[in-house]
Amino acid sequence: MTTDERNFRSSYYEKVGCYSVEEKKSLNKLLQDDVRNLSKLKHFVYSYTVPAQQRCLLWCLIMGVIPLHKSNTEFIRDQRRQTYEDLLRAVTVMRCVDSTKSKDLVMLKMWLLENNRLLHNYQAAQTDDNQFVEIVRTLLHIFEDDVEIYWIAKEFYQYTRELKKECGKLKDLTQVVLKREDNKLFLYLEKLGLFDANSKLLDNWYTTCFAGVICETVLVKVWDKVCGGARKIVMFLFLELVKDIRSLIFDLNSLEELKVLIETVKDLDGVIVHKAIKSWHSNNSEVEYVH
Repeated sequence: MTTDERNFRSSYYEKVGCYSVEEKKSLNKLLQDDVRNLSKLKHFVYSYTVPAQQRCLLWCLIMGVIPLHKSNTEFIRDQRRQTYEDLLRAVTVMRCVDSTKSKDLVMLKMWLLENNRLLHNYQAAQTDDNQFVEIVRTLLHIFEDDVEIYWIAKEFYQYTRELKKECGKLKDLTQVVLKREDNKLFLYLEKLGLFDANSKLLDNWYTTCFAGVICETVLVKVWDKVCGGARKIVMFLFLELVKDIRSLIFDLNSLEELKVLIETVKDLDGVIVHKAIKSWHSNNSEVEYVH
């Protein structure tokens, strides 16, 4: 069987929820160990397709939401739940939230309280707060347990701070790759001002890992890679996205129009995300951990 045929079969099986026996055995063994190996867990989410039913556990282990030592799991889960309930009770008693508030905004208030920022409105931090909310909104569509969602959101937000530091390099690399692959599209996006120093549009997409842009059920496959330590995958997602809507972009006249267009591309069938992951794998020769 040729490599292309194997890759096609693997891709098809993954789409219908089937995984190779070797991958399933490998993952089960990693999760069953009394002390889970963090490096191997990161390598798994970095290299393979994560089964949906085990994603929450994998992320919680990698992010430190629950301990690698299996014997300590229940105790730490209880502690996380108590902290969550204490924060929720506090913002409720302080009348910062009520029954009309959506879960994402409630969790924002809890997060602000935990970081001693609830009663202090820092204008400079508004963008970061909005990015936290976008992450929570995405996770609410992926996982079910509010306690785990809150803790994962906090940890994933910290991962995005690393991406924020890398945005300058990622934007430079984006221009280099796009110029090489589609110079006409690059020049038009440059004309719209996407790569200008004062434009934060690309920074926001990269920093939130496209939360609120791509459909959550397929975006999660990109976030798997981020959990595993992938810096550049958000860039490949952007490149595949703009190439997919290339013909529509040439009809635009402003950055605001570009923002509206891109944020309507939900990629419900996962074609763009699949291409992005494939392109990222093809262009990365070594594992890069950012945390």
